Amino acid sequence: VSIWSVFTGQYPLTIKGLLDGDKMMLMVFFRLRLPRVIMGIIGGFGLSIAGYVYQLVFKNPLASPDIAGVSSGASAGAAFAIVAVSASAPFISICAFAGGLIALSITLLTAYAVPGKNRYTIILTGIAIHSVAQTILMFLKLAADPEKQLASIEYWIMGSLNGVSKDSLAIPFFVTCAGFIIMTLLYRQILILSINEDEAAALGVNVTVLRFIILMIATLIVSSIICVTGLISFIGLIAPHIARLLTRRNDRFTYISSGLAGAIIMTLADIFARSVSSSELPVSIFTSLLGAPLLIILLIKANKKEVA
Repeated sequence: VSIWSVFTGQYPLTIKGLLDGDKMMLMVFFRLRLPRVIMGIIGGFGLSIAGYVYQLVFKNPLASPDIAGVSSGASAGAAFAIVAVSASAPFISICAFAGGLIALSITLLTAYAVPGKNRYTIILTGIAIHSVAQTILMFLKLAADPEKQLASIEYWIMGSLNGVSKDSLAIPFFVTCAGFIIMTLLYRQILILSINEDEAAALGVNVTVLRFIILMIATLIVSSIICVTGLISFIGLIAPHIARLLTRRNDRFTYISSGLAGAIIMTLADIFARSVSSSELPVSIFTSLLGAPLLIILLIKANKKEVA
């Protein structure tokens, strides 16, 4: 899929031209296509493992970065940078990153301040913060210049790999790799969080602290990706389910498979986004179109096997 992606685009690349050292082909390959392919792999992998962890920690199969307000917080941060500062792409990315972290921090702090808290408290608090961030986003859209700023906000929210360059790869690459390694090492503790809180506490686990650490790591991964690509919907929700249906397990292998499934969906979606039309389309359209039918097919097959 990655090789297919490298050779897809308006400017034609050939293996012969690259091997012969064609300057224009080499420039397109190293400056545009290769960074884009790498970002597609990193983005899909990171969003999927983060979604997998959200679903375990929240004990909710519908959990995704939206449920903690991360995505909407990042959107509000990016919109603020576009409207209030008319900033460049790097500053917009920084504001989006900060917005996602602030949203999660408020969600967790508010949830922990509520007496008699349980796993549903964080979910409900996340939904509330998501609504507040969406309200701020709508206000910023109303305040935006319809000709320039509003279009930039909408384009960012729809998500694209069009603006990816080799300079923008460093943060998502290192944050995703570091987060993946840490969460792999803590995978047993993450599984413990998926059981009853009283049972987890009986095993000697500080549920509150561990949950905060795990969610913060997952959010750092998500924020580092969407601050470069914009919002990419559906991958963090759908890829973990695809991995579970394929492996029939809930172990580290499924966790890694979830990341690989997300990377494939993201890369395929990016291929279609720049090949089905003369102008590039948002990646999120194709992540939904690819992910949803695949999940439905797997669910039907799994149901047939159970009946048989």
